[in-house]
Amino acid sequence: MSTITAGNVVAGHVAEERAGDRYDVEIVVPVYNEQDALDRNVRRLRRYLDEHMPFPTLVTIGDNASTDMTPAIAAALAAELRGVRAVRLEGKGRGRALRAIWTASRSSVVAYMDVDLSTDLDALLPLVAPLLSGHSDVAIGTRLAPGSRVVRGARRETISRSYNGLLHLVLRTRFSDAQCGFKAVRADVARLLLPLVEDNGWFFDTELLMLAERSGCRIHEVPVDWVDDSDSRVDVARTALEDLRGMSRMVRRIASPRLLAAAARSGRPELPDDAAAELVRFAAIGSGSTLAYLALFLALRSTIGAVGANVVAFLLCSIGNRAAHRRAAAGTQSRSTFAYVAQTVGGGLAVSLVLTTASLLVAARVSSGSVPVELVALLVATGAATIVRFTMLRHDIAVARRS
Repeated sequence: MSTITAGNVVAGHVAEERAGDRYDVEIVVPVYNEQDALDRNVRRLRRYLDEHMPFPTLVTIGDNASTDMTPAIAAALAAELRGVRAVRLEGKGRGRALRAIWTASRSSVVAYMDVDLSTDLDALLPLVAPLLSGHSDVAIGTRLAPGSRVVRGARRETISRSYNGLLHLVLRTRFSDAQCGFKAVRADVARLLLPLVEDNGWFFDTELLMLAERSGCRIHEVPVDWVDDSDSRVDVARTALEDLRGMSRMVRRIASPRLLAAAARSGRPELPDDAAAELVRFAAIGSGSTLAYLALFLALRSTIGAVGANVVAFLLCSIGNRAAHRRAAAGTQSRSTFAYVAQTVGGGLAVSLVLTTASLLVAARVSSGSVPVELVALLVATGAATIVRFTMLRHDIAVARRS
């Protein structure tokens, strides 16, 4: 097969497939200055696929503007090995390579893996099988799930766990390992999500997974055996800084109606919107949260005062309230789930806190220091806040549907 450049990825790829070769899975191997490992590892990967995969596969070497002998080696491999091709991009960035090649792919499933083959190749079939069957939309290898066997230094282990912990805490993600270089996506889903992904570098993986999760896609995780590459070229400090910037950007994008609307195009059936069921769930969880909130308020009032106790109790119970709603809606893939999470991160919490604080100030004027009066005021305020938050929720759902 011939080597093609990023400028004619689409034309070159279509021409190859019209010549008679069709592939169920296309595996991209992004590379930058990998002249030492490229030949050996691509041959190993191609040999494994030929011996173990029960369906046709294509290996695409995505060269990110290498300056050493990588382009020549990639061209030689593409010319010699059937089921291998090379794509040259005149710009760096793993995300840039995956975007260009995945968008042009005519395979049913697109995947990628690091050229160092740190991940055991026996995980390939479990990775792509749920996508080929239509059971899942996205599949990722994970080094942080039970059953994974990982060999790497304490420094990289700490960085990996800290990064994924930050994602769970700040962005409420549910996937376990955003950074493992071993992922696959249904091609039709990839074509829907890729235009929404802004990053072209290392944060590309995380952003794609977050968009998939918030668009209602089903993400399948495969525990992997993984051995650290001692010759890794990753600049850990710079990559960490870029990832933090990416996380900050995603916090601002989390409530975008464009993300909610993508669920309708993901191909995954969605439960019908049911305002009555949503109201019952909202009220049930809200009642429990309110009782816990009042109990905490009473416990803290004598120590830090009514206003301070209100703020602390409110913030603690809001965390539990969000977690309870997410758990109750887990697996429903309803737009209301994502709209609820979006609005509680911002305006909904602010409105509730303002109303409860104002009610305490009014109670202090009416009957200074009276606990029963303060409790009544808080009950009225939380009731009003619940109505406001539920109205915001229904508005977000309506916006997503119109989009």
